[in-house]
Amino acid sequence: MKIAVVNSGSSSLKFKLFDMPSGKVIYEKLVEHSGEGIESLDVDFADVDVIGHRVVHGGEKFVGSVLIDDEVINDIKSFIPLAPLHNPANLEGIRVLRKKYPKISQVAVFDTAFHATLEKEAYIYALPYEMYEEKNIRRYGFHGSSHSYLLKKAAKILGKKVEDTNIITLHLGNGASACAIKNGKSCDTSMGFTPLEGLVMGSRCGDIDPAIILYLQREYGYSTQEIDTLLNKHSGLLGLCGNSDVRDILNAVDMKSKLAIDIMVRRIQKYIGSYMVLLEDVDAIVFSGGIGENSTQIQKAVMNNKIIKNINYLVIKTDEEFEIANECLKILKK
Repeated sequence: MKIAVVNSGSSSLKFKLFDMPSGKVIYEKLVEHSGEGIESLDVDFADVDVIGHRVVHGGEKFVGSVLIDDEVINDIKSFIPLAPLHNPANLEGIRVLRKKYPKISQVAVFDTAFHATLEKEAYIYALPYEMYEEKNIRRYGFHGSSHSYLLKKAAKILGKKVEDTNIITLHLGNGASACAIKNGKSCDTSMGFTPLEGLVMGSRCGDIDPAIILYLQREYGYSTQEIDTLLNKHSGLLGLCGNSDVRDILNAVDMKSKLAIDIMVRRIQKYIGSYMVLLEDVDAIVFSGGIGENSTQIQKAVMNNKIIKNINYLVIKTDEEFEIANECLKILKK
């Protein structure tokens, strides 16, 4: 069976064609943004059995992957305010391929779905409760396909059943998140209502005092759009030292570059520490993502703590597209 996986981002599109269930990659390509990119894929979709799409935000409605129809598309549109950079791009890939290949089954695989197992005490913010009831303001979590893939690979390496595995997964890239997985289920994660919360990222600030936003409005006269741009595109490592590429930052010798790395590592360690308390028994810490997989310096810096260093750690190359292909297989079996 041939399964095509489309990961449409705001500025690029990742594509992989799998032979399943073997998992063999027949073809892969990284192209420009979805509409134009799909035209340049050079793939004979006549041979494709199903197309899987990564969708970042599924709100509370989608706790698993689903076949795409008009109702699903409308629901994904309704979540655009929760993921304004991601869901429109995901929808564009869906729209183009549904129009071109209406007879091929297409599946939406949601980043948020893996975290549907969070308990209320993990996902409810300490705001007036009616804000959750009326507007669904809560923690959702992201990078679900990556954390799910890492769980299965780690369990295999550790020789454990997935349902008996307790790990802390670190997806460290330009976007970064941590996840506490207890007995094979997500029990806490660093990203929240949006992908902005949590770890220090390439250009996203992660956790800050929310009163800073009010201060920026008062003292700088920033609009909500200017603040959104500041926090998402001009903060994080980029804001701290003027560069978002960890390789360059690690090679630099200036004070700001060293400080940026120290802040990033400290934040990761804080999350690991808090997740150790939640899990009580940790089988391993898993490093993944472009930074987590490739930077031994970051791995060593994070593990350089007398409590954390006693935990086994693994480095696993994540494969979100393969996880999406597997989700497509599950849907077809149903």
